[in-house]
Amino acid sequence: MTTATAEQHRVVIIGAGFGGIAASIKLAEQGVEHVILEKLDDVGGTWLSNTYPGCRCDVPSHLYSLSFALNPDWSDSFSLQPEIWRYLRKVADDFGVVDRVRFGCKVDAARWDDTARRWVLETSQGVLTCNVLIAAHGFLSEPSVPHFEGIETFTGQVMHSAQWDPSYDVTGKRVAVIGTGASAVQIVPRVHEQADHLVVFQRTAAWILPHRGRPINDWERALYRRVPATQRAVRAFHYWSSEFLAVPALVDPQRRGRLLKKVALKHLHDQVKDPELRAKLTPTFTPGCKRLTPSNEYLPAIASPQTTLVTSGIDRVVPNGIVTKDGATHEVDVIILATGFRVTDNTFPELVTGRDGRTMREVWDGDGMGAYNGTTFALFPNFFMLAGPNTGIGHTSLVYMIEAQLPYLLQAVQLMAERGIDVLEVRPDVQARYNEMIQRKVASTVWNTGGCQSWYLDKFGHNSTIWPDYTFKFARRLRRFDIESYYQRLREDDRVAGLAAV
Repeated sequence: MTTATAEQHRVVIIGAGFGGIAASIKLAEQGVEHVILEKLDDVGGTWLSNTYPGCRCDVPSHLYSLSFALNPDWSDSFSLQPEIWRYLRKVADDFGVVDRVRFGCKVDAARWDDTARRWVLETSQGVLTCNVLIAAHGFLSEPSVPHFEGIETFTGQVMHSAQWDPSYDVTGKRVAVIGTGASAVQIVPRVHEQADHLVVFQRTAAWILPHRGRPINDWERALYRRVPATQRAVRAFHYWSSEFLAVPALVDPQRRGRLLKKVALKHLHDQVKDPELRAKLTPTFTPGCKRLTPSNEYLPAIASPQTTLVTSGIDRVVPNGIVTKDGATHEVDVIILATGFRVTDNTFPELVTGRDGRTMREVWDGDGMGAYNGTTFALFPNFFMLAGPNTGIGHTSLVYMIEAQLPYLLQAVQLMAERGIDVLEVRPDVQARYNEMIQRKVASTVWNTGGCQSWYLDKFGHNSTIWPDYTFKFARRLRRFDIESYYQRLREDDRVAGLAAV
């Protein structure tokens, strides 16, 4: 199919997770024609892909949901993956989103055609074009799979936490878990219950906080259904307590972050009695430098006699197990890679080519990863990203940040229609000033000064992931679309508003 005969849409959304579903609902409310391209066979994104044992959200259920589609039937204050996926599927059904999704449609390339003033998308189902492109692919969508020498010779099972094989039974097996981040903290207790022996390979110890989760009572659910305002009050409590308890400690770790460390150390001392093991499990970085990880089960599982904690680095994999740098061989039947995701180095930016012929990855390799308001990009007209650079948060719900972006995006689409704007592109000087502000604010925070190596930082050492302030300030900033910060090319007579040198 040629570009001239390609299927044309007003808006194309890439991804049918939280961001894609929410954007579709709001666009439909405004009567904006659009389609969603989803490479998987159902909606849900991260919450469809990650099915490993124990997978759950570390944000309170009432907060980890769309504000306009609260769920009164959560069974737990911190929901497990199956329930979150069922929630997303129900929202997509209730709001008619499923009918607008093209499932099994993988985007192979997206290129801006400056002559036609539209995006051209090459997909597994053919060529599509659109006036506006929204990326809602999610930055926790591409597993980080490290290569170990000899891994191809291993005779057992190897699987990443995000590519879990539900048919594989770990009962009675010798299991290796590589990694001690959020997914490992959830996997280890569940695997520990079934495995004959568990070997956990730790490169860096994690700060583990007490988990405050509990089942939600029947009477509470009944109250939420009958009086929705009560659930909104609970949601508000979780939001504001997270903001005012966590943010000061994270942005001013030396003065205000001591309480987090005190709580985590007490939790460690209470759950691990062996001083030698406790020393191995005590991190050397400041709490919050990596995402805070709550669990009441991880440390007891590590302290169990049937678990071995290995802190020596991995040298290679052999047919029957893993050899560490101290020369020891750990015989195992299955290797679980709890190694997280490619966030700052994922492949999506390689697929998107902007106005000057460079891919987003090429632009970022030269100028550093960045956006304007975490949403738009110089050199990439009519392009919006949900949960883009510096919209991540280490203390509360990313869903809040996504919802904060929606009014900004929707106003832009509406203004384009009302004013006959064919091309809308943020000015480079505006984006540069914004990113200078972000890096200045994040410089003294725990994410930059905490002494850890985390996925928050890109290969240049820039924190291109975290929003370094209260999230309500981000929402307030994006309440109005500041069209004066953008170049505009008008449809009717090709007049240019602020579009010098474009």
